[in-house]
Amino acid sequence: MGEFEEFEENPDETYRDSISTINEDGSRVWVYAKKPKGKLYNYRKILSYFFLLLLFGLPHIKIGGEQSFLFNILERKFIIFGKIFWPQDMFIFAVGFIVAVIFIVLFTIIYGRLFCGWVCPQTIFMEMVFRRIEYKIEGDWTHQKKLNKGPWDWNKIWRKTLKHLIFWIISFAIANTFLAYIIGTDELWNIQTDPLGSHIGGLIAILIFATAFYLVFSQLREQVCTTICPYGRLQGVLLDEDSMVVGYDHKRGEGRAKFKKNEDRKAVGKGDCIDCGQCVHVCPTGIDIRNGTQLECINCTACMDACDHIMDSVGLEKGLIRLVSEKGIETRKKFEWTKRVKAYTALLVALVGVLVILLFTRSDFQAVILRQRGTTYQMGEGGMVRNIFEINLTNKTKKNYKIELKLDYPIGDLDLVVNNLILHGQEELKERFVLRLPLSEINNGKLKVDIVVLGNGNEIQRVSTKFIGPML
Repeated sequence: MGEFEEFEENPDETYRDSISTINEDGSRVWVYAKKPKGKLYNYRKILSYFFLLLLFGLPHIKIGGEQSFLFNILERKFIIFGKIFWPQDMFIFAVGFIVAVIFIVLFTIIYGRLFCGWVCPQTIFMEMVFRRIEYKIEGDWTHQKKLNKGPWDWNKIWRKTLKHLIFWIISFAIANTFLAYIIGTDELWNIQTDPLGSHIGGLIAILIFATAFYLVFSQLREQVCTTICPYGRLQGVLLDEDSMVVGYDHKRGEGRAKFKKNEDRKAVGKGDCIDCGQCVHVCPTGIDIRNGTQLECINCTACMDACDHIMDSVGLEKGLIRLVSEKGIETRKKFEWTKRVKAYTALLVALVGVLVILLFTRSDFQAVILRQRGTTYQMGEGGMVRNIFEINLTNKTKKNYKIELKLDYPIGDLDLVVNNLILHGQEELKERFVLRLPLSEINNGKLKVDIVVLGNGNEIQRVSTKFIGPML
């Protein structure tokens, strides 16, 4: 043999050369997914409708007078569970982002791409809303094929018009819901009830967003999962032989052959797969799960329901397609809570716990005390040393507070430049104050003291600062 050996292509692996929805000439293969049914599909419907209820309902739920969730990027104001977060709280979001990345990586390593099929908003809207409307109007997959290939008669025109009109109306509702998370439900209601001419720009923007959502669910569809979403690409490097995936048990299923009544399939060397193709027909991304794990698979478990139904119909054991790891298929062992799985799961729980603690323990007030720029200590009468400080106060609540400052030290004076200091709700305040301490209290040119911030007579914050003086 020469330096380079001739590569012989395995015809069984050619499906990995391109995604399932692209022809050899680069044109798109439109996916007609058969209407799924089964136990897992029913579970998915319940979970999906619960998440849809949360999505559309959360912006209208108020906690302590605040919208439960708000992500106002323009005003840099965020509300989570009724608590207001300002730019000063960005470290929490940084921690949250890190937790989210680690969570995705570890979750995928252990449980595969389960998120995509069961929780992802794209899948929930596509499979549980838009596709179900499509089934109601155009019929199941065979009827949809026939309708699309048929002439533009009255039957086709009214069905297509009704379907796309409903698609766009739902997309408009989705766009408004997302806008409610950004600008708030109260502001959104004001815009909706104001004269049309007052918000032309906003109307154009919401129409653009609604049309974008419409095109995603009417045209792009599964292409979002297979070519746009980066998570689908990432799973190739995150999954390993121990990861739980929707997998076809090739050990049990091969070789495939049509079912014959009263035949002992094992005796004639046949596998349990009767090659009915139902797992392919129901797949929303158009793959054949029997080819193995593929990036297009979103773990929706529709093929599991379809296969179990067929296995039950012909009297064979269910679970030919099931949630299993590649190692599980080879070793015939069920999923085990190994030390690795337990450790990763514990880490996931701990990370979420840290984030929850940060969210619920963060203060409604923030006070930062710094020495006034360009100043140092000044000597006064009676051996008193004077420092000038600036205090920056942030009120994350809606309540107004009369602010007073108190020195928590046995000796010394604190004077605010402004006597009547009011910190309004959801605002920031910057003011100066003068601190005087006896020279005898200062050790090696510095002294650490506590400043108590009082709001309406109650302590709302305590800040430590460094008082400086001459070196003795």
